[in-house]
Amino acid sequence: MSLLPYSLVRPVLFSMDAENAHDLTLSWLMRTQNTPLQRAYGQSRVNDPLTLAGLKFPNRVGLGAGLDKNAHCIDALAAIGFGFVEVGTVTPKAQAGNPKPRMFRLPQANALINRLGFNNDGLEAFLNNVQKAKFRQRSESPMLLGLNIGKNGATPNEQAADDYITCLDGVYPHADYVTVNISSPNTKNLRALQSDEALDALLNTLAKRRDILALQHHKQVPVFIKIAPDLDEGQVAVIAATLKRHCMTEGQTAATASWGVVATNTTLARHAVENLPHGDETGGLSGAPVMEKSNEVIRQLRLALGPDFPIIGVGGIFSGADAVAKVKAGANVVQIYTGLIYKGPDLVKEAALALRSLGHSHP
Repeated sequence: MSLLPYSLVRPVLFSMDAENAHDLTLSWLMRTQNTPLQRAYGQSRVNDPLTLAGLKFPNRVGLGAGLDKNAHCIDALAAIGFGFVEVGTVTPKAQAGNPKPRMFRLPQANALINRLGFNNDGLEAFLNNVQKAKFRQRSESPMLLGLNIGKNGATPNEQAADDYITCLDGVYPHADYVTVNISSPNTKNLRALQSDEALDALLNTLAKRRDILALQHHKQVPVFIKIAPDLDEGQVAVIAATLKRHCMTEGQTAATASWGVVATNTTLARHAVENLPHGDETGGLSGAPVMEKSNEVIRQLRLALGPDFPIIGVGGIFSGADAVAKVKAGANVVQIYTGLIYKGPDLVKEAALALRSLGHSHP
């Protein structure tokens, strides 16, 4: 348990505008990481190793992308006890994102709505921050780092592959794995890249480029595709078939695979929050209302992809039991984000201990 109880901090943060509280928290984490003040939120990491996609995960609980878009706080996040942390989404060029206000809390539903729109400082600044992180020097079994890439809002979908390739080239040497974000609801038409033909073309382009990068850097970096929860059974089946066609090799196991999927991003559905303050705000809804939608997509993916395709499950984890449910639905490892904002660092340890108790017989 961290020295500064989150129950003391949360009321102060929740009294502020959601994005201002977010920025203040990140600023404080950035200034205190690798200093004695890190003990305020630092805690020991639960040891529950798992080999997935050729990587040794120290435990099965990670941080989802979006919290640390510019990779300022990697060492602070490592101190919280995550087995892996995903930073980004980064785009080739810096962009301001959508107009403010663009982040809203819905505490009655344990939820958030955001329409940030890939606001970030651009690839060059992102890579500079990644290279400053010291977490790999501090442990014999360091936390893993995922780097999440996207396209600029001004880039038409016909040229989206160029943005993803630019980002892949940049992040490849520094990433334990790369996530390709084609599912944010806050970049116009981005989710169209999940359709059969567009996904097929994008995966083909990424696969060819990664083969070149693997030779160039003498290492194979796994690539995960992040999809939306707002997919019907037919759409999930199409995505699964496309992933199998491009990304599965003979004799592959989940431990040795070089591709995977992150399920899921935020939802556009509002039925769970339609009568709440801010429930009608435009953007992606995250938190508890996404839990079952995410789990259903994970179940469908696991059924379609079989046991040997890596799945990172994300969406609505607020307890150890929630983490277990996501793994039982078919995820190999899980990520939290909104749960961390509502519950604080103790959730990381609770979820990791619950998964360790579950054992490794799932999915």
